[in-house]
Amino acid sequence: VELVAIVGPNGAGKSTLVRAVSGLQRPSGGAVHWSGRELGRMRGRELAKVRAFVPQRTPVPAGVSVKEAVTIGRSALLRPLGRMTRADHAGIGAAMERAGVTTFAERPLITLSGGELQRVQIAIGLAQEAPVLIADEPTSQLDLGAAIDVAGLLRGLADDGLAVLLVVHDLALAAAAADRVVVVHAGRTEAAGEPAAVLTPERLGRIWGADAELKAEHGRTALHVAWLGPR
Repeated sequence: VELVAIVGPNGAGKSTLVRAVSGLQRPSGGAVHWSGRELGRMRGRELAKVRAFVPQRTPVPAGVSVKEAVTIGRSALLRPLGRMTRADHAGIGAAMERAGVTTFAERPLITLSGGELQRVQIAIGLAQEAPVLIADEPTSQLDLGAAIDVAGLLRGLADDGLAVLLVVHDLALAAAAADRVVVVHAGRTEAAGEPAAVLTPERLGRIWGADAELKAEHGRTALHVAWLGPR
């Protein structure tokens, strides 16, 4: 079980890739398989049982509490007109606990900070109890502290046995959190492997056009960038 980060410049196809893998967008060619079954033949509850998708941005409805939102996430597993069982309620509680949102379960979504709201989105995904969680840029609009918090949550979920596929712009964050990094460029996979082996200065220069070097020391990861370039 791994946390895999997908990185690449703007327009590279990262979000398109994960949406296609998630069954939310039809691929223009080829096929996607989950556990040996073609994605195009999977519908509704069957798809919800193999993967949970945390979108990049979602509207925040007024009048909906955290617990109600996570309950809606659980409903993806129910048959039409099906009623919640004791196991469903237990799954909702466990998802909120894992995502660290239990203490504000009754608060309306519109009162939450960006980091709290992202934790709720992850809890909604966890309520499906799928073996794979796919998150599309979950830290893109967060400040540093909230981004670290969400990245730590996803890393912890992977350590606990959940496979996590993460789209992220922050290369230092990707290197710090991921077991493997996949570099996407112009709609193709450019490289895949351990962060240090993939995010090399040569590749950062060729794909991102940056004079940069990724460094990891004493548990800290940083991207050293020549911001202004040579004069």
